[in-house]
Amino acid sequence: MSDITILLVDDQALMRMGMSMVLGQADGMRVVGEAASGESAIERVRALKPDVVLMDVRMPGMDGIEATRVIARDHPASSVIILTTFDLDEYALGGLNAGASGFLIKDTPAAELVQAVRTVADGDAIVSPRITRRLLEIHRSAMAPTDADSNAHASLTDRERDVLLGIARGLSNTEIAAELFLSESTVKTYVGRVLAKLGVRDRVHAVIHAYQSGLV
Repeated sequence: MSDITILLVDDQALMRMGMSMVLGQADGMRVVGEAASGESAIERVRALKPDVVLMDVRMPGMDGIEATRVIARDHPASSVIILTTFDLDEYALGGLNAGASGFLIKDTPAAELVQAVRTVADGDAIVSPRITRRLLEIHRSAMAPTDADSNAHASLTDRERDVLLGIARGLSNTEIAAELFLSESTVKTYVGRVLAKLGVRDRVHAVIHAYQSGLV
């Protein structure tokens, strides 16, 4: 299998250096480029076509949210993980709406950062638990469940519901597979079916959907 290619985007050179050292030592990962602004990030994504982009939020000129919006629209094969200093609502929500596949706090331990890159490169979404809680609080207070939400959940099979509950608990596909005595590939198939039936694009939205409907 080929290495996971990564683009680092942060206006602080020391931050890029630290992430590069951590990811460069991980098996199967390769940092292919760096950028210090949103505009530069878009150019580098166009040229390098990385699998994963680690994107800072606050940068001079175009910020990370807008850069994520452009990358998600024009280069969907490159998944974006947004890195924030604080779990601020507007950044998390803005990034989610822009099409980011993940959110992490910058003080995330190295092992968790590496695992997050692997998870997103594999097509999943990942969000810091602190950010997940705030997203759920905001969405739950701002949006009431609809008949369509209830119908979507009613269409789930018992096994699909079990998988959704695992996702809502923050379990990975591997952990869900072990808990339900299924193969990991089978769990990935179930996850795809759950997302399709709920009409959501990733695990994050599936969790929000589950909380909105009262399933969790």
